[in-house]
Amino acid sequence: MSDNKKEYKKTILIDLDGVLNTYMGNFDKNVIPPIKSGAKEFLEKLYQNYDLRLFTTRNKLLASKWLIENEIDKYFSDITNVKELSYLIIDDRCIKFTGDYEKLTDNIEKFKPWFKE
Repeated sequence: MSDNKKEYKKTILIDLDGVLNTYMGNFDKNVIPPIKSGAKEFLEKLYQNYDLRLFTTRNKLLASKWLIENEIDKYFSDITNVKELSYLIIDDRCIKFTGDYEKLTDNIEKFKPWFKE
């Protein structure tokens, strides 16, 4: 068997707005808010064991520029707006489905992003 086999890393999709930056609900398509404190260290740690992909609906060129300006582009293998096959998705606007639709409906009705709690 060859030792040249590429090491497999599970993929994690990480949302930009509200996770990696200081977005607080005031969307401007031309401006990405500053990086959130601790984000760079968080990515550095995850990057050791996972294939990270930026998951955003923002303009890809603008998002790429933001990653470079914040010196975190090296942690991401791609930028996508497509829900790709992944181990996890990290997003500030999501609800984990636990198999109970009644509980899910209740969670949807009570949902608030972290910055509004």
